[in-house]
Amino acid sequence: MTTREHVSIEMADGARLAATLYLPDETDGQAGPWPAVLEALPYRKDDVTGHSRSEYRRLAEAGYVLCRLDVRGTGSSEGIATDEYPAVERTDMTAVIDWLATQPWSLGTVGMYGYSYSGFNSIQIAMERPPALKAIIPIYATDDRYGDDVHFYGGVVKQLDQIDYPTYMVAMNALPPVPSIYGEGWREEWARRLETTEPWVLTWLEHQRLDDYWKAGSLFTDYASIECPTMIVAGWADGYRNNSLRTFEQLRCPKRLVIGPWAHAATDTSLPGPNHDLIPEHIRWWDRWLKGIDNGIDREPPIVLFAQRSTLPAPDRAEVRGEWRYEPSWPAERLSPSECKLAAAETNRSGEGPDELEVRGDVGHTAWISCAGVLPWGQPDDQRPDELHSLTYTWEPQDRELEVLGHARLRARVTSSAPVAFLSAKLCDVFPDGTSSLVARGMLNLTHRESREHPSALTPGEPVDVELTLEATSWTFEPGHRVRLDLAGTDWPNAWSPPAPVTLTFDRSSATFELPVLDGPSPVAERPQLAPPSVGDPDEAAGSDPYEGVRWSVTHEALTRITSANAGSTFSDEATDAVPAARSHYDGVVSVSTLDPGTAVARGEAEYEMRWPEATVISRAELTISSDATAYHTTIDLVVHENGEERFRRRWERAIPRDLT
Repeated sequence: MTTREHVSIEMADGARLAATLYLPDETDGQAGPWPAVLEALPYRKDDVTGHSRSEYRRLAEAGYVLCRLDVRGTGSSEGIATDEYPAVERTDMTAVIDWLATQPWSLGTVGMYGYSYSGFNSIQIAMERPPALKAIIPIYATDDRYGDDVHFYGGVVKQLDQIDYPTYMVAMNALPPVPSIYGEGWREEWARRLETTEPWVLTWLEHQRLDDYWKAGSLFTDYASIECPTMIVAGWADGYRNNSLRTFEQLRCPKRLVIGPWAHAATDTSLPGPNHDLIPEHIRWWDRWLKGIDNGIDREPPIVLFAQRSTLPAPDRAEVRGEWRYEPSWPAERLSPSECKLAAAETNRSGEGPDELEVRGDVGHTAWISCAGVLPWGQPDDQRPDELHSLTYTWEPQDRELEVLGHARLRARVTSSAPVAFLSAKLCDVFPDGTSSLVARGMLNLTHRESREHPSALTPGEPVDVELTLEATSWTFEPGHRVRLDLAGTDWPNAWSPPAPVTLTFDRSSATFELPVLDGPSPVAERPQLAPPSVGDPDEAAGSDPYEGVRWSVTHEALTRITSANAGSTFSDEATDAVPAARSHYDGVVSVSTLDPGTAVARGEAEYEMRWPEATVISRAELTISSDATAYHTTIDLVVHENGEERFRRRWERAIPRDLT
């Protein structure tokens, strides 16, 4: 049986960080010393994300000490959670890695891994090069905190993502340490946390252009800083997919890329699939670089990818059609750009152009959001409702298969009627029956056309040349299908709409759409053999109905000309020996005027209820961001109850000027 042990690791400034160690069973043939694998996250390892996950025990059974850590100021760790990925976190993780490497049971080698947040800080700590860190596996993470995280999208403020995650974190960071784990003084530590912790979203909104704040912890500033072997895991339906091919190309360390059809969810359960158990692949990577076992993984083709092909859309699509294969390198030698002239396409505008588009604030709802995960953060639907209010360019049906892999690029001359305007581009697969399936999307704040650091306003009526890079994708258009490009001025509710009414004009005659086309099959004939989904724990399987407690709708108010998107979920967990009884609830609604895109509102509410023997605590946060032409008006309310009585209440109000967004 794997041993589970709670430990406290003291930092140089005296702060104690709470960790759980999963230790191998020496009586089961796993005699030490052992390597360690670290997962560090702010999502409360002992309650909110505390249900036992089989991967921790499986890693221990494979001869690794798995360490789950609450980062500073979260869960049962001391300190204040000042922000996501603060500088002190990198200092802390370096100290934790040294602690793991010097324990009596330790082999002296440490790996770091994790999903999302834990993938981000795996990359960031690898950039620091602590001597004992010998390999990392970042899963669903990115090299660009500004451009590819949940905050901004092509220089545009995210909308749904900018209220759901921040609202969760306000409520979660207001919960106390777990009393039985923190011990005496947990109430005093809780009081410090409540009085001191600030909502992270306020800082994010104050940095609306790429600056040193976003560059800190972004690998794109220095790819050479990572020297330890790195295995990237990514998903074509995940918002962080751009990290995959781009970072793989730039890294000079031993490297591997596994990219499947997945959304921002476990590869075993993601919608869409096919689903696979990647823990055996993790163990092979750790065995090679933490134990020094020559298992050949570093001599295999370094890219394992799921090549997607024409699949009908659905918000809860179970699988994308396609096949697994190896690629020996990136960029692939058989990859070549193929230019599609917009002037040669069939369009939904009459005449030879120029093509004029009056921007409507709610275009994009059929594509939903770019960082999909579990429902209600689902997948795109048929794009035709949005295409009614977009410019569409559709080329002739394919007479043979057309495979694209990488980033499509639009080059166009655009004229705006306003100083701030956005451009959304979507690559779609049009089926013979007319169904339009989203393949890839991209967005550009046109004031960022020359620089993300130093944006500049547009001159109304003056044309500008722009290049818009779409997100990375893999897709094969089947014979009889058509390639379509959709252009719009919004991608809502994925991103905020522009600050005022605006009309965009496109010079069709000079515009090109470049597709990254693969000519021929992979030179590697052998196919990857990934494990089927694991059975996992009964705790993980409980409540597996993907629709239970989930709300997702889009409504159009005919008289007020307001479109709203609603999303929500409620989940409850019964108490076990390992974690307390808990309930989490989230509701969010975003709305925008179809007459004035600058008039928009986003509201979110998140609530956590924890029932420990020592206390029952409810933390509730409400976040509202409303916009006009000049500012984002932000109000955040936090209310915390203990045993039915109000313990803490606070409101934050701030008007943050729009900085060319």
